[in-house]
Amino acid sequence: MRNPKSGIVIGYSSRIGVAALILGVSLITAGCAASGGNHVFFGKTDPPRENVLRYVSGSEPESLDPQISAGQNEARIYMALYEGLTEYDPKTSAPVPAIAERWEVNKDFSEITFHLRKNARFSNGDPITAGDFVYTIRRGLTPEVASSNAALAYYIKYAEAYNESAVFVFDPDSQTFLLEKDFAGVEEQPTAPASATGTTPPARTPGPPLSSQPVESVAAEYPPIPEEQTPDADTPFHRFMHSPARVVLPADDKGRKKALDANPKLRAAVAGKQFLPVKAENVGVEAVDDYTLRISLAQQAPFFISLMAHQFFRVIHRNTVEHFGHAWTDPHNIVTSGAFKLEAWQPYDRLVVARDPMNWDASRVKLDHIVFYMLQDITTMINLYRAGELDAMYNHTVPPAWLEVIAPMKDFMDAPEAGIEFYRFNTTKGPTKDVRVRKALNMALDKKAMADWRHVQPLTAFMPTGIFPGYPQPKGDPFDPDKAKHLLVEAGYGDASGNFDPEKFSASEIEIVTNPDGSNLPYAEFIQAQWKQNLGVTIQIRIMENKTFQAAQAKLDYKGISRFGWSADYMDPFTFLGLFYTPTGNNGTGWWDPKYVELLDEANRTVDHQRRYEILAQAEKLLLDAQPVMPLVVATTRWMKKPYVKGMYPNATTLFPWKWVYIERDQAKWDYGVPNMSE
Repeated sequence: MRNPKSGIVIGYSSRIGVAALILGVSLITAGCAASGGNHVFFGKTDPPRENVLRYVSGSEPESLDPQISAGQNEARIYMALYEGLTEYDPKTSAPVPAIAERWEVNKDFSEITFHLRKNARFSNGDPITAGDFVYTIRRGLTPEVASSNAALAYYIKYAEAYNESAVFVFDPDSQTFLLEKDFAGVEEQPTAPASATGTTPPARTPGPPLSSQPVESVAAEYPPIPEEQTPDADTPFHRFMHSPARVVLPADDKGRKKALDANPKLRAAVAGKQFLPVKAENVGVEAVDDYTLRISLAQQAPFFISLMAHQFFRVIHRNTVEHFGHAWTDPHNIVTSGAFKLEAWQPYDRLVVARDPMNWDASRVKLDHIVFYMLQDITTMINLYRAGELDAMYNHTVPPAWLEVIAPMKDFMDAPEAGIEFYRFNTTKGPTKDVRVRKALNMALDKKAMADWRHVQPLTAFMPTGIFPGYPQPKGDPFDPDKAKHLLVEAGYGDASGNFDPEKFSASEIEIVTNPDGSNLPYAEFIQAQWKQNLGVTIQIRIMENKTFQAAQAKLDYKGISRFGWSADYMDPFTFLGLFYTPTGNNGTGWWDPKYVELLDEANRTVDHQRRYEILAQAEKLLLDAQPVMPLVVATTRWMKKPYVKGMYPNATTLFPWKWVYIERDQAKWDYGVPNMSE
């Protein structure tokens, strides 16, 4: 049972529970949308007397351990309590310096050296060192921790092997390990990591990256670095990282047999060898000194720095974790690293954080407290916001039915998100095995009408539009029912006269599979109606409970069409395109093309940023031509904040670095509309 610290009195917004009871019992009518003659903002706009932000974070957090939970409701709280090597830029969500004041990347994006601030402190005053980040990353990958975000670290050398409890193969006679390069080229397809994590699998590029090649000096591996800033490369661990990659095999007999059966040469070579477990000390993170952290990757990954602000990599206090075990996040025990520290936690009600004077950037922090309210009911949130009991709400809290009233208000925040909705096609069986059928179904859906209905942006490509500046977005097929019918005739669904026969197609083995969460079922019904209207076909909807639904998609156990969506793990196109790097994992379509993989690999080996984008766009074009998916819409943020709340922007991730947020009491400086995102 998690209890707030004794002696804490939460004076601010203590009447919110009463307000919720009073205001949550009925919907607001359009005539009540403006309060007291206020036709500019939605409800009251009286700033709180104290520097306190009252914010809805969502449902009760699963844990305050940043490496355990993967939900956005937890992430909003983690953003206050913990800090990483980098932080999200409040407008662009790009990485900006945090505990790392600077970093260097080697010539092929396979190794990064971070330089830490010497004044960074935990909430108990202990210094934050490179060793703390080594511990944090290793701990998050420990199989027993069962982190749902562990796969985000799989780009690090031997991270996946350690997290999957894999083994090295050791030759006791020669006292050497078997190496990947001696057994490469046997398997036709890359092997995907475990898909249970829900994250994008890392790419594996042909040829060893610089991080796996011997180097004489840092100067030979990195672009020019001032001599006084060059880290010592001549450490035993760094030499180990720069040795050729070792063979990694599953520890369990069944998994190992399967891997060896796929590689007869390796199967013969392991006879008489020893299987040694991959350990935490083998993972490619090194404290060169107290304030220099070096991370060696298994591949080139130009986007890796963008991951460093993710909650998984936010630093935790080793002594606290090891001393208290699972109870380390209890309010009486917890030690944090962010701009705020935990002050009180009333489960299923609120969590209060207070400005941490120990934080290295405490002088920037203007809020004294943030009150995170555990609310899920949207009507209650909107009522409380209107009454002035809340200062801001999280994303997607303004439903389409309310937009006519709320969208014109100057405190309505809306912008594209780094997230998309799309449908998968099963390309391995049934009608959707034929690319002409997939293209026809895509062209027979009026995505603009769908987007207008949901008040979002239509999507014909796979990358969310407006998220990655400079990315040359290819275009998918337009809405064209006549061409769709022509393609279906070509695919064999025509009558004796050569015209499209809707009944023949409706009778085929095809259905729309969806889980009922949120707006998923209305989306499916809209698509079903569109195909009935534009093609005359009737495709049945099959609803699956979420757990069964996810398993069925992973096994391609669905007939025809299945809904899906994806939100960026990090701000780079690869977080979307990497879904189809392997035929398994989060692919869910059965489509896999080595040419597509080659383009992704080439892009991740390309140093020039714009040229890399161009190559990624070529890969996206290949994906759209093959049509294993049917893009639908780009998500939008849709939330509200009071005009006196400054420093909060409708960024692409809707994650806010709280140290930039403050209460502005001068009305001349209030936000009247979406704040400027370009300055």
